[in-house]
Amino acid sequence: MTFPINQEFFNDPNQPFMWCDRSNWGILEFTGSDRLRYLHNQSTNDFNQLQPGQGCQTVFVTSTARTLDLATAYNTSESVLVIVAPNRREQLFKWLDGFIFPFDQVKLKDVSEQLATITLIGSKSHQLISEIFKINLHDKPTGTNQSVNFEDFTITIGVGSDLGLPGYNLIIPKTKIDQIRTLLEQKQGEEINQETWEQIRIIQGRPLPDQELTEDYNPLEAGLWHTISFEKGCYIGQETIARLNTYNGVKQKLWGIKLSNSAEPGTPITLADKKVGILTSYTETDQDKFGLAYVKTKAGGAGLQVNVGNAQGELVTVPFVTHPNLDPPEKAEAINS
Repeated sequence: MTFPINQEFFNDPNQPFMWCDRSNWGILEFTGSDRLRYLHNQSTNDFNQLQPGQGCQTVFVTSTARTLDLATAYNTSESVLVIVAPNRREQLFKWLDGFIFPFDQVKLKDVSEQLATITLIGSKSHQLISEIFKINLHDKPTGTNQSVNFEDFTITIGVGSDLGLPGYNLIIPKTKIDQIRTLLEQKQGEEINQETWEQIRIIQGRPLPDQELTEDYNPLEAGLWHTISFEKGCYIGQETIARLNTYNGVKQKLWGIKLSNSAEPGTPITLADKKVGILTSYTETDQDKFGLAYVKTKAGGAGLQVNVGNAQGELVTVPFVTHPNLDPPEKAEAINS
């Protein structure tokens, strides 16, 4: 099936739902009575206010607020399950394990070999969840999660697709992937491969480690303001992030960029022969040549015409990214999906 990769298509309830096998992504499990306090201290969002059945997106950063990963966390009745990028799984496990001390009532386990994530995308996925699992999570806040017994195993269902689009994450035993795949095929879902997921990611503007999320950038520059609590107490990187916010210290911002020709990630972006940014991701669809790029704040924003190697480019807003004073307030509420 060929389909337009845009917000309107996935929001259309008349279109079939899509699904993607993300079993290559990592899943870290936190148990113990201190698990919320621990994650509260190790990442940017407010875990202390999460009740069982709630969740959030959060960013793990270094002490100088350089970005390690954007993660999705679900607080269940027994643990916190955290979905992390494939290329950050081992690094984050070692990083987080190093901050657990003997008196901490928290245990960290990498359950990536036991559990897998399958992501449903599209408005029709609401109906699917209701039909198959007999629960109604439609209109629930992003991060809301519920564990259900299905057949002979347990599935944790989380609201949100991790792409700023309507959908759900299903966390299932890896031994049951084939069973779930068969079920989704029977429900006439359209499987998308990793290449298509990557195209959607770029067009939506979701930053990814080693591309938009590196130690060269902080979460504010990446437009991940919705993952940051400015009211919570101290956490790793908090002082730097608070200072950047207080003194308007964001010197570069992540944008989408429409291109006239293809371009390689890493290509400098220039304006009047001066370098003002860098291309971090690139994709082509039937409709567009499109990329993500960091551009200096002083250079300008949406609508700015720039050069990217031999291509001309125009900066545009992307659904997943927020920049205060540029985006309408309701956008921040929608992009957590």
